Amino acid sequence: MSLIPVNSSAIRAVGYDGYTLAIVFTTSDQVYMHPGVPAWGYQALMAAPSLGAYYNQHIRGRYK
Repeated sequence: MSLIPVNSSAIRAVGYDGYTLAIVFTTSDQVYMHPGVPAWGYQALMAAPSLGAYYNQHIRGRYK
């Protein structure tokens, strides 16, 4: 899975392979993997005005 840089103060890069969402935060080099994220969840994240806020409200703690 390749990671693409994003314009966000909280998230440095995002990757998605159709099942697993990968996130790299600006504060770490660790890649956080979230299996089971549906395509609409990834699309909504990428379209959100704030990627960090969307991640915290809709991804974090729901997909592990």
